[in-house]
Amino acid sequence: MIIKYANYVKSSALINQCPEHKSPEYAFIGRSNVGKSSLINMLTGNKKLAKTSATPGKTLLINHFIINNEWYLVDLPGYGFAKRSKTERAKLEQMISSYILQRESLTNLFVLIDCRHEPQQIDMEFLSWLGESSIPFSIVFTKADKLGKQALTKSIDAYLTRLSEDWEPLPPHFITSSETGQGRDELLNYIEEINKTLY
Repeated sequence: MIIKYANYVKSSALINQCPEHKSPEYAFIGRSNVGKSSLINMLTGNKKLAKTSATPGKTLLINHFIINNEWYLVDLPGYGFAKRSKTERAKLEQMISSYILQRESLTNLFVLIDCRHEPQQIDMEFLSWLGESSIPFSIVFTKADKLGKQALTKSIDAYLTRLSEDWEPLPPHFITSSETGQGRDELLNYIEEINKTLY
């Protein structure tokens, strides 16, 4: 897939404020500081599309971007950001879960995971919840450039081994780097293949 056009559409605090349309939506989510904005900018070839920040947890709204006037890329708030108040966390969790469970346009959810870390309980619980809720999702390992080839392979294998305890077959997964562009073609081609089955 060649991205010719990527543009910001709208930020919404509630699901009923999201844009009305009949196109597929591909949403991106992950724990704070997983490199979500950088990945979105790398995929679209626009370094300024999603706002990146050195401060984790900056995305607090559901952000819609239109791609090639054919499908929407959705940037969701990160989960598990401990420095927020309980009220703020509850509000964010409600926003995220209502979008994931109720948004009819949601075609696939990409769950981002930092490849440098061992499997985290919060990620495992989130993936289990997606499975129980019958939400189609894929895993995107980020920051692949931060590890050497052997360490990267070992880390990904450990994660997939852990996932295999709960999943059969394993969910689709991608290995990416916003710095080098690794995984860009694979992810975009995956989206394109899904889109072909919808039209």
